[in-house]
Amino acid sequence: MNYIWDMLIKAKKAGLRKEDITFLRAKVYSPYMELAFEELNSEFQDEKLVVEINPYYRYYNIFKNLFPPDFLEYEALRNVLFDLLMHHLADTDAYMGMNKTEFYKHFILEDIENGCFGQKLKESLTEFSEIEKQMLLERIIRLYKLGDSLQLLKETIHVIFRNSSIYINKQEKDEILIYLGERKNKAKEKKIQLILDFFLPVKYAIRIYWDKHFGIIDVKETMKIEEILLY
Repeated sequence: MNYIWDMLIKAKKAGLRKEDITFLRAKVYSPYMELAFEELNSEFQDEKLVVEINPYYRYYNIFKNLFPPDFLEYEALRNVLFDLLMHHLADTDAYMGMNKTEFYKHFILEDIENGCFGQKLKESLTEFSEIEKQMLLERIIRLYKLGDSLQLLKETIHVIFRNSSIYINKQEKDEILIYLGERKNKAKEKKIQLILDFFLPVKYAIRIYWDKHFGIIDVKETMKIEEILLY
């Protein structure tokens, strides 16, 4: 990890916001690296992160007149300007390094977080971890490319709810039975509802079972006394 864009992406995956990161000009650094030595193996364990940068590694023309060695005035102001400029350069750097999928994911996430898909989905998204968000966004992109499908719905539920099982009933009506294999709570309710809002094909009705499975004849794991529900 030697570049600011790489550090910014890893910090975001660790749950840090850009506002929690402050860039400072390093007093001691290698001329062959952008990040100061102590930042190279940072695990992003703190809620706030101070990152020391060698600004001359790639941005000499921008910073050569901002920190001349014989000029000591307005240090606080120059530090604020340095932080603002480095955040802008890091964002630009990250966008330039993105592939098309990462670019789409960034803007879809931004739209959800800004309420473009509604306040309900915006609030529900906060229940997902950063890794879960990335898995969700990958499948939203596939949804836009391929259209809705039962396979995409099943796949999305499985990656978020690892113990889930999904059954399709087409005998009497188009219905999907979802067993999540987890205890019900508000956070998980919001998660499954967001998934259904994005991926459930319109024609299907839905039934959700949490930690108790409905009974299936000849499948003994689903026929335990006091642990089954009637369908």
